[in-house]
Formats: sequence, structure tokens, C-alpha cells
Amino acid sequence: MLSKEDNELLTRTGADTPMGRLLRRYWIPALLSGEIQEPDCAPVRVRLLGEELVAFRDSQGRIGLLDEHCSHRGSSLHYGRNEECGLRCIYHGWKYDVEGNVVDTPAEPPEGDFKSKIKHTAYPTREACGIVFAYLGPKDKMPLFPNYEWTQVPRNQTYVTKCLLECNYLQGLEGECDSSHLSLLHREFAAEGKQALYAMDSSPSYETEETDFGVRMVAIRKADPDKQYVRVSSFVMPVAGCVSARNGGYEIHMYVPLDDTHTWRYDLGFKRNRPVREEDVHRRKQIGPDYRRIRNLGNDYLQDRQVQKKTNFTGIEDFLNHDACATESMGPIFDRTKEHLGVSDKAVIAFRRYLLTAVKAFREGGDPPHVVTDPARNSFPHIDSIAQVVPLGDWRQYFQHLTKTAPLT
Repeated sequence: MLSKEDNELLTRTGADTPMGRLLRRYWIPALLSGEIQEPDCAPVRVRLLGEELVAFRDSQGRIGLLDEHCSHRGSSLHYGRNEECGLRCIYHGWKYDVEGNVVDTPAEPPEGDFKSKIKHTAYPTREACGIVFAYLGPKDKMPLFPNYEWTQVPRNQTYVTKCLLECNYLQGLEGECDSSHLSLLHREFAAEGKQALYAMDSSPSYETEETDFGVRMVAIRKADPDKQYVRVSSFVMPVAGCVSARNGGYEIHMYVPLDDTHTWRYDLGFKRNRPVREEDVHRRKQIGPDYRRIRNLGNDYLQDRQVQKKTNFTGIEDFLNHDACATESMGPIFDRTKEHLGVSDKAVIAFRRYLLTAVKAFREGGDPPHVVTDPARNSFPHIDSIAQVVPLGDWRQYFQHLTKTAPLT
């Protein structure tokens, strides 16, 4: 369990908190590219780490992420006019470019330089794989955008979904660090393939190791007398869990706080050697146009007790909703002083220890881990997630690229 103080330290993400300041030192998802798909389209609200922002794509296709409230008298820029390379407030016409420069104040005397004295809050953005990432930290500390493997494949070999979780981000991330629940929460009674392997051994042995990107977690299950099923997953700073996927590549599940009690879950997947197919993104059918899951906390995930008796362990459809039920039903922010951890929680404990060490060191003036500033180290072939049956013995001999530190490029 965690102390009350450590639980608060990990779960509070406002701008005035240690974890909030730490998260702001990384590139994190802000919205989907498709939410502002065309130049001069309507701006959209973005709530991120407790801040009220607005995103827009200007006439040249550049993306702005601004404080939602006009620097003049606070009207919402969500209602503004997106035109001629800027976002214009409808109250008095103040206009902002993507960098937060005030480029027009039509209600002020034209001979004055009033607008040059004002700088509106604006955050840098980068687009990758259908996601707009943002950096909310100090400009002089802005890192390079990481060249992960999934940023290097063609766009048609990636897919992404986004949905709302009604709980703290940490609850979602902890689920990504827990392989034992695969044998139960996601169990199908007519088990085949990996499902059969999970059902065969519901108590895997665990190995964990700290790396330069976060924590690598290895769950090992008995497969048959001379084989083992090895599942390698990764926590990548600051909010990503990487898990294996079928047919090459892996998925990156990112849990981004809107605020302390609501989280955006982004599921980004990629295929190394082929375009994405419709069946690869089945979870899209679980998410409504407002990015809320159709099965959610408000309707008890449309749980079917007959399905629970005869078909699957939960009576709930789809892995996405299983995960959501497990994490949201803990409450908005779980009180970890009340939990009782067992051997199956070894990877969760390792993840928490890493994150606590990172935020405490940062609070005392240390550098955040896995912040990329050296172009020679901006490559990460050692980040991978694998699920494979291999002979008994040292599993690592079959995955020798899984080093603790990235090689220099």
C-alpha cells in the first residue's frame, strides 16, 4: 500500500504540484488530429492537466494550443473565429496566432502598440500518428520529440482511439502494469490462443527492471512441460503503458489527466510490416462521437449477468470496457492506504517505486528521467512489448534487443 502522502504525491497533477510540474516536462497527448482536421475549422476545447485550453488549426495547417480565455477580458476563445492565420475573440476581436502573439486589436487606436506588450499563453505542439502532442513546461527546458518506433512507420500502419475514463490517471496506468488480471478480468470461457495460455496459468512469475525509459515488466507463465509463455510489457515515462499486439508491432496506451478525477485514454497501435485493417481497431465500436464509451460507469457498462455466467468472466463486452470497469469502480481517486498487495502486484509495486523516486528527485531539483535532449540518443529500439511462447530457460536470449539503455545512433 501507499502512505496518504505518497498517494497524494502521485495522483495530484495540477500546475502547482510536483507531479503536475513533472508531467509538464514531457510531450503528452492533447487531442486527436481529427478533432481539428481542416485548416480554419472550428476550434475545440481541450482540458489538460487541469488547464482550460483551446486548440485550432490555422489557415496554413499549423496547430495552436492556447489558454481558452482571451487575455483582454476573459471571454472564451472556443467561440472565436478561426480565420486568416489566427483565432479571433468574438467579444472585441482580439486575434491570436498559434504562438500566442496578439496580432490584432481592432477596438484599440491603430497608432498604438498595445498589442505588442501582451503575450497570450500558448503551448508548442507536434503531430504524430493522428495525435496532437503538447509541451506545457518551461520553454527553455523543452525536450526533443521522441523518435519512437511508431513514429517511423507510414501513417497507414498506425491507428489511434481516444476515450474518457472517470477516474485518476494512475488507476489506468497501474492496470497496464498488471499481467495477472489477463487470466481473470478478460477471460473468455471458450478460450483460444493467448486466452488459453492465460487461463492455463493464472499466477505468473514476475521479473521487473528499471530502464532509461521507465520500467520493463515480464510475466512468465507455464505453457507446457518444456515451454513458457513470456509476456513483456513496458511503462514509458510519463504516462504510457506498452503491451503486445497481434501481427507485429505493439500498442501504446497513454493515460493523460484532464484533471485529477478524469483521464483521456489514448490507444495507439502500429503494424511493422503491413497497413492497419478495420478488425485491428475493433474498440472504435465501443466509443461514441463524444469520446465517451457506450458502456460506461453511468450505465453499469451494460453488464449482462447471463453472459457473465456462460460466456465471459465479467458479463461486459470488450477488453476496453473490462479495464474501465476495474479502474473506474475504484472511485475517482483510490485511497491506496486501504489496499492489500500480494505477489501478483510485483510489477505495480515496481512501477510505483520508479514513479515515486522520479517525482521526489524532481521535487528536490533533479532532472526528469527519459527527457530527450541529445539527438544521438533519440532512438529507442529497446522499447518493445512481446508475448511469445519460448523454450524453458533464460527468456532473454530470445529477445536480446531488450537492453536497459538505448544504444547510441
